[in-house]
Order: sequence, then structure tokens, then C-alpha cells
Amino acid sequence: MIYLDYSATTPVDKQVLDTFNKVCMEYPGNSNSLHSLGVKSKSLEDYATEEIAKMLKVKKSEIIYTSGASESNNTVIKGVCEKYKNRGKHIITTYLEHSSIIAPLNYLADKGFEVDFVKINDQGIVDIDDLKRLLRDDTILVSVCMVDSELGLRQPIKEISEILKEYPKCYFHVDCTQALGKIDINLKDVDFASFSAHKIYGLKGIGLLYKKENINICPLIHGGKSTTVYRSGTPALPLIVSMMKAMELIIPNVNKNYEYITKLNKKICDKLREYPLVHINSTVNSIPHTINFSLRKIKPETFIHALDENEIYISTKSACSSANSMSNSVYAVTKDEEIANHSLRISLSYLTTEEEIDKFLSIFDECYKKLDM
Repeated sequence: MIYLDYSATTPVDKQVLDTFNKVCMEYPGNSNSLHSLGVKSKSLEDYATEEIAKMLKVKKSEIIYTSGASESNNTVIKGVCEKYKNRGKHIITTYLEHSSIIAPLNYLADKGFEVDFVKINDQGIVDIDDLKRLLRDDTILVSVCMVDSELGLRQPIKEISEILKEYPKCYFHVDCTQALGKIDINLKDVDFASFSAHKIYGLKGIGLLYKKENINICPLIHGGKSTTVYRSGTPALPLIVSMMKAMELIIPNVNKNYEYITKLNKKICDKLREYPLVHINSTVNSIPHTINFSLRKIKPETFIHALDENEIYISTKSACSSANSMSNSVYAVTKDEEIANHSLRISLSYLTTEEEIDKFLSIFDECYKKLDM
């Protein structure tokens, strides 16, 4: 098996799973209970939160645990808009965003909010001039991913934040789901940031939302004491501690892994460029972990099934995207419907070996020649 779909999800690191199991067995108490088992669990919860806050260089009080990035994204978008709708109902985002951004924005548009999509230039970067044009006094939220899930495009977050300083009533949300563990992250210039553990070799079902201190939002989930007033529910202590462990394992190795994956990326892209039907959609602004390309005249599903028969696994778009739909992200960059309808994504990991890449390229060649008829 050759797994090349790490942007969709990652395998669980054994040390992370061991941590989860240990907490499950040794910390049975609810951390909100007053008895000694609860106090013991609360102590571990506080420790894990403190360590996560240190790794993200934020305050412990700014961490909100969620079930994953989708919940974090929905919490920010709906929470800000409900709380501050009297200030305005204008929101700005991009066509590069995950469906857990786009779907709640569509929901809010039906409720009377106005959503604008900032232009993306041909290198996949937010058009700063267009952003300035779209910003208004009644803009209450700008949501831009740090790295998108389909092309791996890295956005100029600091530059955007500097522009937004001129709009004190507007909050800045950044989806960091595809950035954590791949690049260095600085949350100093953002108001909210979303994360998920299963993208960094952690378990599914746990994520977090960074919310800058002194910003209030309406919670998505009400009722029941938790780690914060912004998200109700019994604290999932084993998941929380396992996410801390996943972060401890991946963050110190970001630069080393980046360098290694860059070499794998170059090897793949150099080979793909030899095929007449291949168009590489990733740009110089894409991080090396993601290679998005299109196969003209060949249905992406057909090619994926051909690779699947050889136990090689890549994807068409983001795993959460609608089936049989054009990639809005690819179209935003290429402005080409054929390319956007035929996009495929390879996503790499520090676990990916050169031997796996060699075999993938060999099988790719066989499938390409068979289907290019």
C-alpha cells in the first residue's frame, strides 16, 4: 500500500494512541467533578492545555477544545456573526476555503448576511488590492486559510492582518488545519484560528479553536459545564491529552520534515511535467506537502480507481468536497474549467519514502499510458 492522501487524514502515531489509552485507563474521573478523581483529571487537563498554549505561543485561556476543525470553523463564523450582527452583516472569504467555511457562510447568507469572495491571483495568493476594495465599515469578519487543502497555497496572513488593523470592528479568522505540523505558525496577528488533531497523526474527534482573549462570541453548543463557556460538553480528556502529544511530536520537526518533503515533491513534479496531458496546478506559493495537478481528457475518478487497483491512494479534491463538482479552488487559480474539473491531489508526509515515490511514478506511468488512448 502507498498512501498519498495525508491532507485528508493521517495515520495515528503509536505514541499518541498509547497516550490516549493510558489516560482512558488511569483518569476515569470527569475533570469537572469535585471528588479526588475529578481533581486528578482536572490537573492533567490543565497541564495539557498549558503545554498546547506554549506550543502555539498563546494564553491557556485562549484555547477552546472542539470535535475538530469543522466545529471550530462553524463556531467562529456563526459565533461572531450572531454576536456582532448589529455592527454589520458583511463577511469576506476566499474560494480556497474548506467546505466547513463555505457551508456556514451560505447558511448565513440565507439569514441576511452578505458574503464577498476576494480574488485570487494566478499564483494562488489573495489579491490584496481586491481585499482593500471589498472591505467596508460594516465588515465584521474576514476568513482566510493559512494553507488551503487542495493546492497547499500559503497565504500572506501577516500582510492581511496589517490591512485589517484599519477596521477595528472586523475580526480575522484563519483556518490553520493544513498548516499545523507543516509550517511555522504565528497567531500573533489573528483573532481566531482553527486546528484538528487528525491532520497531525492524532485521533479523529478532537480539535481546537484559538480565540484571542477579550473577544466574546456566541457559543455554538449550549448547556453543560466544560473547559470554557464557549463550548459546552464533558471535557474529552483522553483526546485532549492525545492532541497535546501529537503536537509535541510533530512541531519540533517541522523544518526538518519540510526539507525532506520538498525533495520528494521535486521528484514527483519533475516526472509529471513530462506528460503532455498533465497540468500542475500547485504554484510556487504551495507548500511541498501538496501537489495538485490535472489530467486533461481523463476523468479524475477513472484515474483514481486505476491507482486504487494497485493499492495507491490519492484524492480528487478535499475529502469533504461535494462529489462530481468542479474544484472552486483550482478554478480560482487557473480560471480554466477543464483543469478544475480534472484535478487530482497528492499529499505527502515525512512518513512517505523515496521507494514509495518510485513505485508510485512507475504505476502512474502504466495507468497514464493505458488510459491515454
